[in-house]
Amino acid sequence: MTFAHRHLLGIEPLSPSDITAILDLADKYVALSRQRDKHVDVLAGLTQINMFFENSTRTQASFELAGKRLGADVMNMAMQASSIKKGETLIDTALTLNAMHPDLLVVRHPQSGAVDLLAQKVNCAVLNAGDGRHEHPTQALLDALTIRRAKGRLHRLSVAICGDIAHSRVARSNILLLGKMENRVRLIGPPTLMPSGISEFGVEVFEDMEEGLRDVDVVMMLRLQKERMDGGFIPSEREYFHRYGLDADKLSHAKADAIVMHPGPMNRGVEIDGTIADDINRSVIQEQVEMGVAVRMAAMELLARNLPGEAAA
Repeated sequence: MTFAHRHLLGIEPLSPSDITAILDLADKYVALSRQRDKHVDVLAGLTQINMFFENSTRTQASFELAGKRLGADVMNMAMQASSIKKGETLIDTALTLNAMHPDLLVVRHPQSGAVDLLAQKVNCAVLNAGDGRHEHPTQALLDALTIRRAKGRLHRLSVAICGDIAHSRVARSNILLLGKMENRVRLIGPPTLMPSGISEFGVEVFEDMEEGLRDVDVVMMLRLQKERMDGGFIPSEREYFHRYGLDADKLSHAKADAIVMHPGPMNRGVEIDGTIADDINRSVIQEQVEMGVAVRMAAMELLARNLPGEAAA
């Protein structure tokens, strides 16, 4: 199983075989995580630092759990109250981190490209836990693993990504990954929530939810990212749900065995009806959370194998 990357900054640099390598290893970690003893020593002796400049309970908890199950020493840095607030630059932070000799650095940042900049300045492996509107690679990978386990394959499927595409790094990473694995991707949402130049991504764009969902295998709903909006992107949440919220009527246009996904956290009654989110026959939202830990374990192990010197031994 080869994975010739020093960092995991996005889906864009990954080949289909890289993606498959991560998912295959993650499958083994799903099995491990369901056992009573969930601990292995793959990262024993290595240090993992989680730096979240932007809050995310589930992603940070998932990375922390993943590192601990692999035997790493895990430290969470509270960046909300850090020296960054006092005027320290990202470069200064990188120099400080280098002096601590971490092996794995997990970074979430509100600015696109910030994680890439850090990766250029530190001596360890860097994992992007989401940067601005750019990418969120481990979310796309855990979504891919969820789809593959539910559908038995990850190619030649029809996948609808619905909602706030413009502000979503999750959508961007998923579009890239699903495209690399030869799937047909449809984007559904109001024109105000579609990024400019989206047609260049090789996707189909729909304004009408029912038309867009017709005969799809996978329905991926997105969170309405109100914190990234400055202006009237939608008339009201009630109107948004009426037109773009997933309910039983709209879902009936998808295939009878279509699965429903959401990266969380969900705004029930805005993006998705609660009964659909909780439908154990259609919704794989809880499986996505479970796959997140396994995928992050796999990604960290593969990056650790490429660390220089004795650390990779």
